[in-house]
Amino acid sequence: MTHVENELNSQPECWIRAAEQAPGHREALPRAGERVAVVGCGTSYFMAQAVAALREGAGQGETDAFAASEFPHGRSYDRVVALTRSGTTTEVLELLGELAGRTRTTAVTADPDTPVVDAADDLVVLDFADERSVVQTRFATTALTLLRAHLGLHTDAVVADARTALDAPLPEGLVECRQFTFLGRGWTVGLASEAGLKMREASLSWTEAYPAMEYRHGPISVTGEGTATWMLGTAPAGLAAQVRATGGMWIEGELDPLAELVRVQRLAVAVAAARGLDPDRPRHLTRSVILAP
Repeated sequence: MTHVENELNSQPECWIRAAEQAPGHREALPRAGERVAVVGCGTSYFMAQAVAALREGAGQGETDAFAASEFPHGRSYDRVVALTRSGTTTEVLELLGELAGRTRTTAVTADPDTPVVDAADDLVVLDFADERSVVQTRFATTALTLLRAHLGLHTDAVVADARTALDAPLPEGLVECRQFTFLGRGWTVGLASEAGLKMREASLSWTEAYPAMEYRHGPISVTGEGTATWMLGTAPAGLAAQVRATGGMWIEGELDPLAELVRVQRLAVAVAAARGLDPDRPRHLTRSVILAP
């Protein structure tokens, strides 16, 4: 079994621990009413998008999400939260350095023995969710679970759905598809983007991701026989029928959207295996992007 498989299979237990620990991190995480930006790179950026939509939707305050390299320094925030598994990503460390003394910062990381410890004002360490794999699975979803719990949006049903996602077989014929599109709405738009990234990283698949309502404004033209369209969350009325009319496969997201992401992670590993690829050694990628001076 690959590192990716071992790590993605451990997610229900990681989520339970993160939810239990959330109250103990209350002072380090955004307070209700604060104006917040959540930043990250790659997978962490997509998790930031999900967190931002969840927090603002819960009435906790204005919340934006940015790739760390694209942070708008002309805007004012009460707190910036950085999601960084490794704690060594160049863009994140540079941003935290630029914000030092001006804006309160919190880093959520898997490794306390990295430069981010000194770069952020507050630190949340999820070392039990650290990973050996290059391809992120459990750290990303555990960080999101921590923040969902902090917002009062995590329930035991999410963990139960994650176990179902790990146990239930994937839809017949899905692994053989030549192209995959992932759709989301609200907070699950970020999850859809992450689903597409997982498939690209682990299996070199042709994938796309869109807000569900935007899918009909052009992207549906690539859909047809041999393609799959996967909805994370509740689909807009009529969209499933439109996809099926093209001859493409429609996957309805019936579990909690975060658990649906676990199913996609499993699909990425399965497609990699079918194509003779090693998901632990994705092409051109490293565990952390550290840029030379």
